[in-house]
Amino acid sequence: MNDEERLERLAEVLGRFSEMLEDHVLLVEGNKDVAALKNIGIEGDIFCVQVGGGPVKAAEYVWRTGKKALILTDWDRRGGNLAHTLRENLTSLGVEYDDTVRSDLAFLTRTYCKDVESLDSVIANLERETGRTLDGFL
Repeated sequence: MNDEERLERLAEVLGRFSEMLEDHVLLVEGNKDVAALKNIGIEGDIFCVQVGGGPVKAAEYVWRTGKKALILTDWDRRGGNLAHTLRENLTSLGVEYDDTVRSDLAFLTRTYCKDVESLDSVIANLERETGRTLDGFL
């Protein structure tokens, strides 16, 4: 896949991601993840798992909102372990969750980064390399 195709696929995933935030709480690891997502136009009900008390508190927060969860932890070993723990905690409370966006972003960016906080930089580099913008695909 070339850079332009990668950028186009990222735009598709991020468009789907944005739509999901209407009825999902986004679970990320920390504040740098939130900043990177805001830089690419992703905002909504976001819970930072590491600074918000851990996976149990995150699951309880989502449960109290009555929304579904959108798991977006890093795609390194630590993030994978955290995603697994979040899935277990959410399931125990009967909270529906989605982690397909995490999988899709990991697949599309794995050669460039391993974490959410680098997404904005990866996208900026792809835009610079291709001469296209993410907005041009949305």
